[in-house]
Order: sequence, then structure tokens, then C-alpha cells
Amino acid sequence: MTDRWKAQLRFGAGSGLRPLIPGRPRRAGRGEQMRTLSIGGRVLRVEARGGNPDWPPLLLCNGIGAPLEAFQPFVDALDRRRAVIRFDMPGIGGSPAPALPYHLATLPPVLSGLLDQLGYQQADVLGISWGGGLAQQFALSRPDRVRRLVLVATGPGALMIPGHPRVLLHMLTPRRHHDPAHTARIAGELYGGSVRDDPALARDLLHATARPGPARGYFYQLASAIGWTSLPRLPRLQQPTLILAGDDDPIIPLANARIMHRLIPRSELHIYHGGHLDLATDAEHLAPVVEAFLTAETGDAIAAAHNQTRRRPRPRGRAGGLRAHTPGQPADTEAC
Repeated sequence: MTDRWKAQLRFGAGSGLRPLIPGRPRRAGRGEQMRTLSIGGRVLRVEARGGNPDWPPLLLCNGIGAPLEAFQPFVDALDRRRAVIRFDMPGIGGSPAPALPYHLATLPPVLSGLLDQLGYQQADVLGISWGGGLAQQFALSRPDRVRRLVLVATGPGALMIPGHPRVLLHMLTPRRHHDPAHTARIAGELYGGSVRDDPALARDLLHATARPGPARGYFYQLASAIGWTSLPRLPRLQQPTLILAGDDDPIIPLANARIMHRLIPRSELHIYHGGHLDLATDAEHLAPVVEAFLTAETGDAIAAAHNQTRRRPRPRGRAGGLRAHTPGQPADTEAC
């Protein structure tokens, strides 16, 4: 591993990566500009952080019902020189609800228009959960606008291995985005990983903004994925793709990541000990993996970045058959 990759996998002087309090969101910092943009008839609240003009920006696509502040800990942990674009879906956070429902397959022009208005021809795209579906659709519809793809805690849509029905029932209502006490009660069962031991992490992340949006916005976003799947089209994804999946994610079983890895030609699968929200709650360990992927020139460099995180043995299991969560320790890494 070269010194360049080593520097990007540690925090400290000269690395560009920020130390942070794990899992705790904060307000937008200097260089992060909030604005409202009208794109193709849709009004979106957008936050854009400037960065090195020689690097493509990282466009973040959030999960269902999640405002753009939800993954602030991850943004804080990225190299401060990396431009980052975040937005609220219509009816979520600070974006007004649309008059009519929409479908996920119709959204790539919105993302293209967003990049156009911000002056970018191409971006690296990261999607988590529902946003992973949007990221896949964008990469398939507009491959010229997506340089690299990062898929986190996500699946191929309707044709996927679902989570437990009891867990998925919680997804049918936006209550967890409006009721902090309810969020804390269901966090462990719904999200798994680090929030099993500290449910307040999920509460703080999902309630990082005082504007959760109307219930209609949540239901529109939920319905937008009905009938959508990327499964038969995954072999057409030609962008280098990093798949991040937790071994304790009740919403998206790990098998879905393995299936996607088999079908996406230029993909890397990184399995971490954690759950659905660990990109934020364990950002100090997962952000360097993403950074190494975005800056790597070869697949060998990406694999070297993953191998750097293998420093401690796996913990023994707890009651219920679940392994104890050890932040930053990947369970497995597979490459095509």
C-alpha cells in the first residue's frame, strides 16, 4: 500500500479526514451552503459543500423519509477537500411535497438537472437504502453522469430477499420520523447494528432537523418504488461500484448484497459488522473505506484499503445468536 492510501485511512494531520463524535449529527459547517432549487418542476432543498475542483463531487441519495442532515456524521468524516451534494426528496425535510405521486424510474432527470444547476458534468454517487435504488437507476439511465457508484445497505428493489415482516411493518408508517420516543423504542429491532446498544443514535440521526416533512411526502416516496427493480439490469452497470453491507441489517438482509456483487461486473463487496445506519453511526471507520474507493486507481488499491481495517479479531457472539458490534471491523471483503 502506498503512503497516499495509508494517509487516507487514518485521521490526523495532513490526512484531510476529520475526527468526530461517532454517530452524533451536527449543524452544517463552513463551506456548506443550503439553497432551494427548482428542477424540472420539483422544488428541492439542497446542501452543497465546495471542494477540490479537480475531484468530482459526491452526490448523496438518502433513505426513505430521511432528511439530508441524517448522514451529517458521514459527511463530516469525509476528506474536507471533497465536494458533497445532498438534497431532500420532495415532501421530505425542507422540500415541499409534490402535488402528485412520482415513480423512482422518473427521477434521473431530476438528478441530472441538479448537477447542471450546480455546474457539474459528472459525479460520484452514493445511495443508502431507498437512495441506493435511486443511485442504481441514475447510473443505468445516465451512465455519462456517474463516474463511480457506492451502494450502502440497499438491494435491487422488488426482486430482492426481504427483511422480516415484523420489521418491514415499521416501514409502512413515518411515525419514527415524527416521534423521537418511538424511534428509540424500535431502533434496535428495525436498524440493528450499533443502535441495538444505543438506540439514541438512531433518534438523534432521524431527528437531526426540526422539519420531518408531511406524512404525504413519506408515503409518496414509499410508493415510488412499487414494481421497481434493477435486478435484470445489474450486469449493465459498468461503473466501478463499491457495495457496503452490514452483517446485522434487519431491513436489507446481507444476501442481497452478495447477489448484487455477483451481477455487477466491476463491483467490490465490503461487509462490515453493523446494521442499517452504520454509515453514520460508525462513520469514522466506514468513511475512509469510501474515500479509498473514490480515489483508488485500481481494484488492488481498493482491496488494500479494506485490508487495512482488519486489525482486531471478531468478537464472540451474544445471546440471540448476534455477534457483538465492533466498530470498523469488516467481516468479509470480496472482489470481482
